[in-house]
Amino acid sequence: MPRLIYTLVIIALLPWAIVHLLWRARRQPEYLHHWGERFGLFVATQSLPTIWIHAVSVGETRAAQPLVTALRVKYPNDRILFTHMTPTGRATSVDLYGDAVERIYLPYDTPWAMRHFLRHFQPRIGIIMETELWPNLVAQCRSAGVPLLLANARLSDRSAARYTQFAALTRLTLGALTYVGAQSAGDAERLRALGATTLTVTGNLKFDIDPPADQLTLADAFRTRFGHRPVWLAASTREGEETLILDAWRKVDGGSTALLVIVPRHPQRFDTVVRLAVERGFSVQRRSDEKPVATETTVLIGDSMGEMFAWYAAVDVAFIGGSLLEYGSQNLIEACAVGVPVLIGPSTYNFSEAAREAKRAGAALGVRDADELIEQVRKLLVNASQRQNMGATGRAFAQQHRGATQRTLALIETTLSENQSPLPS
Repeated sequence: MPRLIYTLVIIALLPWAIVHLLWRARRQPEYLHHWGERFGLFVATQSLPTIWIHAVSVGETRAAQPLVTALRVKYPNDRILFTHMTPTGRATSVDLYGDAVERIYLPYDTPWAMRHFLRHFQPRIGIIMETELWPNLVAQCRSAGVPLLLANARLSDRSAARYTQFAALTRLTLGALTYVGAQSAGDAERLRALGATTLTVTGNLKFDIDPPADQLTLADAFRTRFGHRPVWLAASTREGEETLILDAWRKVDGGSTALLVIVPRHPQRFDTVVRLAVERGFSVQRRSDEKPVATETTVLIGDSMGEMFAWYAAVDVAFIGGSLLEYGSQNLIEACAVGVPVLIGPSTYNFSEAAREAKRAGAALGVRDADELIEQVRKLLVNASQRQNMGATGRAFAQQHRGATQRTLALIETTLSENQSPLPS
């Protein structure tokens, strides 16, 4: 009964989904592409053993990177199929994996679309990244005999409270998963309380992502463009945060030679952030100009995708966006891994354990608001010794938490070693 009610709601929302795609396409035309896939219509595909990974958007797609590398070594004859929900997630898959994987949009969660998806691609295992609980997808996988793993699983207190509002459906869905590999003991406890049964702590795959060599080379190029001046980064900022940061920075900018680099989280907001900086009187350049940063430039907008490692490695101090306002923070692990001092705001529920441990270790400093952020930035930019200590601590912190890939791979091997019933043709 809970899943029937859910299905009826999904069916009722399908017209809204079409309107939503059209609305999003106003700012991101890629939402107009591959519509058929969202309703379970796929082009012909060759018949190969398939390992299917669902990564809803950018963060999940990047988190899967070390796992994909391990899977390609362990199962070289298998096709890896990625499913996404956002154009930016799909584009990230292209950037990271090229033609080494296939990629489609996962259909909306109706029983018939999910049934057709499974029959068409016939995956021998499904791996859902982080916290994407789709009741009809899970039910159809169970019915078809496709083992389904929730990998790199995380669940904040806030998300757990939302799932509790639909306790019966959540318990039914979590209980139907083959295995759950949780990022931390806290995540495992919250998932178990909601109904997950076969559960183990595997750690966070994001600690296993190595800074790519080409990104480190690009960091050197960035640094050359900056010239000989202090540089700090506001990374993966979300709507509303740039205004707070720019207003706080404007109060002290007249007495600073430092360059502020802002890299918005979403590409459709690049022009908006440029306008915000210009309106406040800053001299602004774009990364896409491919020019050295002029001495009079005070704000550089990183209007590119897939270059966060390069930005982190190129700057003196990094603030992690999504943490000043209630967005739950973006990933601070990449910044720690390249040895840049990290500043992070009060909203960290998406990375609560990593943020807490990084601050405890001394790799990151917490700030309460934009004014305190600017105060800490100014202190760090003139204190090379503190920056070096925090950077070294960050590298050690990231190194100590590696190993999730091998633990997740072992879980996949265990699952694939079990007998699987073939999908009906």
